[in-house]
Amino acid sequence: MIAYITRRALYAIPILLGVNLLTFFLFFVVNSPDDIARSQLGDRRVTAEAIEHWKRAHGYHRPLIINGDSQGFGRITDTVFFDKSVRLFAFDFGSSDSGRDIGYDISQRMWPSLAIAVPTLLVGVMVNVTFALGIVFFRGTYVDFWGVVVCVMLLSVSSLFYIIGGQYLLSKLLHLVPISGYDTGVNALKFLVLPVIVGVISGIGSGTRWYRTLFLEEIEKDYVRTARAKGLSEQLVLFRHVLRNALIPLLTGIVVLLPLLFMGSLIVESFFGVPGLGSYTIDGIQRQDFAIVRSMVFLGSVLYILGLILTDISYTMADPRVRLN
Repeated sequence: MIAYITRRALYAIPILLGVNLLTFFLFFVVNSPDDIARSQLGDRRVTAEAIEHWKRAHGYHRPLIINGDSQGFGRITDTVFFDKSVRLFAFDFGSSDSGRDIGYDISQRMWPSLAIAVPTLLVGVMVNVTFALGIVFFRGTYVDFWGVVVCVMLLSVSSLFYIIGGQYLLSKLLHLVPISGYDTGVNALKFLVLPVIVGVISGIGSGTRWYRTLFLEEIEKDYVRTARAKGLSEQLVLFRHVLRNALIPLLTGIVVLLPLLFMGSLIVESFFGVPGLGSYTIDGIQRQDFAIVRSMVFLGSVLYILGLILTDISYTMADPRVRLN
């Protein structure tokens, strides 16, 4: 197990380098260091001296990837890419182009993201699994047919419809919860109800259909026929055997979503005014703040790789026959 985790961690290094290089390339294809300086200085008519001073103060005065004026390793190390990338692997995110401490912002903004993502994930999984088991229990009937139809209808609707519809119905019409905003402590609960409800409902269509497919595959296997031949009821077959043996694909879908718990939802946080990491990323893109964009892409990549490793480890817990070498 330790050897496997070590090997996967070493494999992650070239992947993170590639992701970081691709992010760097895509960002600077659109924006030059001069464009970033003008954007941060807030004046399109700013002088060339002010631009050069800002670039030196923020480390953008060097060549981007290759420094032809240096010798040896300096051709690579004395560049914007090297200077902005190496510290990321020590999780030193540095300062944003506007001067804020990115590490501090992440530590503060991750909690609102988690406050929405964790209950949305847990409640969503329970609701989707329950609905899927109910549809499978009544498979081949009108319940199965209309359940699939409703799922297709739900997943065909844009998530923006659920957000706007939820805000109009629960906030503007019924006045049950605030339409947007966020607060700390217990007062945050009233601001979390609507985003969680919207997140759960918007995921019912795709989640229920996926779980239904998993359960239908399991229910046709030999061990299920054997359980029925022993006289077990259909309810026991579904909950004791089918659900347990479907844990591996279930864990795959759940654990891979772990990075989203920390990174937040870009759309939900923006529409509901939640100061999480999702809205933080959107703000960084709008301000053309490369330091924030680079840090959030890197953090998302690390969390995604960690999620894949946790998925493999969870396989051994769900099924002892699985071994990691």
